[in-house]
Amino acid sequence: MQTNFTPEQLRDPGVAESEKILRSCVHCGFCTATCPTYVTLGNELDSPRGRIYLIKDMLENDRPADAEIVKHIDRCLSCLSCMTTCPSGVNYMHLVDHARAHIEKTYRRPLMNRLTRTLLAAVLPYPAHFRAALSAAKLGRPFAGLFRAIPGLRPVAAMLDIAPRSVPARSAFAEAGTHRPEAASRGRVAILTGCAQPVLKPGINEATIRLLTRFGIEVVVPKGEGCCGSLVHHMGREEQALDEARRNVDVWTREIENGGLDAIIVTASGCGTTIKDYGYMLRLDPAYKDKAARVSALAKDITEYLAGLDLPAPEKAAGLTVAYHSACSMQHGQKIIRQPKALLARAGFTVKEPAEGHLCCGSAGTYNIMQSEIALRLRDRKVKNIEATGADLIATGNIGCITQIASGSKLPIVHTVELLDWAYGGPKPADLAMVEKDAA
Repeated sequence: MQTNFTPEQLRDPGVAESEKILRSCVHCGFCTATCPTYVTLGNELDSPRGRIYLIKDMLENDRPADAEIVKHIDRCLSCLSCMTTCPSGVNYMHLVDHARAHIEKTYRRPLMNRLTRTLLAAVLPYPAHFRAALSAAKLGRPFAGLFRAIPGLRPVAAMLDIAPRSVPARSAFAEAGTHRPEAASRGRVAILTGCAQPVLKPGINEATIRLLTRFGIEVVVPKGEGCCGSLVHHMGREEQALDEARRNVDVWTREIENGGLDAIIVTASGCGTTIKDYGYMLRLDPAYKDKAARVSALAKDITEYLAGLDLPAPEKAAGLTVAYHSACSMQHGQKIIRQPKALLARAGFTVKEPAEGHLCCGSAGTYNIMQSEIALRLRDRKVKNIEATGADLIATGNIGCITQIASGSKLPIVHTVELLDWAYGGPKPADLAMVEKDAA
């Protein structure tokens, strides 16, 4: 794609990087066939190619974002399916992230939209705030229908719709400390406890720690870590995201220097995609760029790490058929495709892949709140494909997908690592209580 940026514009590192990305696009349109919003809405401006034209026009003319551009950029899920499809290697992720930061700086959103986004940024990245908000949701749930009828309040209705009826107790596994290996030591890792996940499904990290320590891996829960920054990063709140990244880089660097780390284990693939990008995000910060690159290199999804271990034979053979949902951040963001399915098969599960597995379920961070109508259409399409497999249950590697799909399917859905923990001697996941088939 030909560009016409001035030398002065290109002195801005963000613009210079975006210009390189724009020039790599050859207008082929392959991305449109795998873009969830284009497939759903049929509007060229809701495809990656269409958004690239909008971003180019906005940045090249050095003008503030307008309502039309914001509408189509906001509809992007950042699922990155387009990057998997693109034959030219266009880094759409970095381009749309830069566009969102530009929007945040130059566009004044309508009042209710602004307030909702501020609320999400103040609540979701902080477990205590999020827990309190979920506890308060029962007070607002009777008014969800009223909120849904008022356009500016539809995100509030969407929040109430997906909020769980009860919130699990805080897990002791979330406390900072070290979990010693039960077998002969063969590694040391840190684990990201996360922000939303330990509130919604603390059993995921519990299963991870049990499984790793059973295999002889020492697991450190570092003091002071927090949200990876992805939630606010995708809102265009660049400085808040970078601050959260710096905090985590400092925490993990301390662990690297004090005892060494073989990996930083991430159990939410959306977080993993962001942490693996810390090196890029902090590339312009001389105090952090090298440390961030080292952290990014150590970050591994739990299935990615387990695939590199010499695992024993499983202790249980559950005999269950699992529909594996590959989260977009897993398959498109991190390119982890084979490992989760191979681990489940080795553990004794029959693994089935739903049709249209490349399409997003509609979760995408806060997307199912801010773009709830599109998200519901994507969820229903995903659930239909999953249930058509005839599986007994669903497994995936991202808490957002778990929450989204569970809101539309009667099949139990659990994290992949919970099934692996069960197969290798851990407890049966609580969400499988209604599944009649059991371990032999």
